[in-house]
Amino acid sequence: MGKELAILREKYRVICGVLGERGRRVWAAAEARSLPYGGVSLVAEATGLSRTTIHAGMRELEQGKRKALPAGCSRRPGGGRKPLTFHNPDLLQALEKLVEPTTRGDPESPLRWSAKSTRHLAAELNRQGYRIGERKVADLLHQSGYSLQANAKTLEGRQHPDRNAQFEYVNEQTKKFLAQNLPVISVDTKKKELVGNYSNGGQEWCPQGQPEKTLIHDFADKELGKVIPYGIYDVGRNQGWVSVGIDHDTAEFAVDSILAWWRYMGCKTYPAAKQLLIMADAGGSNASRSRLWKVGLQRLANVTSLQIHVSHFPPGTSKWNKIEHRMFSFITQNWRGRPLISYQTIIDLIAHTRTRTGLKIKARLTRRRYPIGIAVEDSEVEKLHLKRAAFHPEWNYSLLPQRSQVV
Repeated sequence: MGKELAILREKYRVICGVLGERGRRVWAAAEARSLPYGGVSLVAEATGLSRTTIHAGMRELEQGKRKALPAGCSRRPGGGRKPLTFHNPDLLQALEKLVEPTTRGDPESPLRWSAKSTRHLAAELNRQGYRIGERKVADLLHQSGYSLQANAKTLEGRQHPDRNAQFEYVNEQTKKFLAQNLPVISVDTKKKELVGNYSNGGQEWCPQGQPEKTLIHDFADKELGKVIPYGIYDVGRNQGWVSVGIDHDTAEFAVDSILAWWRYMGCKTYPAAKQLLIMADAGGSNASRSRLWKVGLQRLANVTSLQIHVSHFPPGTSKWNKIEHRMFSFITQNWRGRPLISYQTIIDLIAHTRTRTGLKIKARLTRRRYPIGIAVEDSEVEKLHLKRAAFHPEWNYSLLPQRSQVV
């Protein structure tokens, strides 16, 4: 018996790769019939095929009693194991009810507050009386047109009716300034970053099995704290400046950063310029409604003798600000996977950011303190040499130098 078993195993090993499902079934049946009593059990043990499959093959061998299967078919129509949805027609409906978006607002949904993984979905379906595994759940989801997807940032919220008109206005202003070789800068604050040996998003090439080791918890270091990078991007020259602050993101900090850019880069690039166009978001430290921002710009105009023209992007459209996708995104790529262990590390990583289009950035740390909550009186606003544009004056305005205070 042991010898016959070994022979059958070897035979099956040789032919199983070249025979289809029907061929293996019929071959197993033929071998079982050629053996004495117990042939079906012996073939089943040697091949791993079920006794039911072998008996089905025997029935197919009785050509006189049953019609042959059509060419190319392994089973008769309707043969084979029935899908789970055949025995449980409402299974698919129960699964879709668990994953459809409407369940997010249903407090009674069993998975309202759980990650809808295939494991959790299978467990809930089994709790409801269905017999199903997580792999089958995945198959059914794919068949129903579901796939794993991340959130997509596409909703901008309520749109201002003059949103596009303001974009066109900013675009026309930019083209006019660039045509006259006048500076156009895009400004914004990058997100705050922890300073210390903390994990940073992204990956970096390291020796196999030797990743950079960082702290488990991201509790801010009491001495190093966080940094606030405020950026200025020169649209015409593809150059940037980043003031790395360590205190608060205030309007004074924003204006000081622009002044630092002008002193260290701008005045050298545009020695004959008398005007400057600033593109900024509608909120943050350079908000369109901030009085302190306008007071700071007046100081900037007085110090530099420049006419400062400002155009804000409509609310909710900060991603269109050029500094976001022309400078900040590349800074983030340059320090991905690297812990920002010190102020100098941050400065170096920013300053060494390069792109194929020739972007160059300078960075400097500022330790000045910027208190928050500074109130600006009406009398100070009235002293500003502020000129508002005819189109949306709350977004478009200019600060002209006050000759008596120019230094």
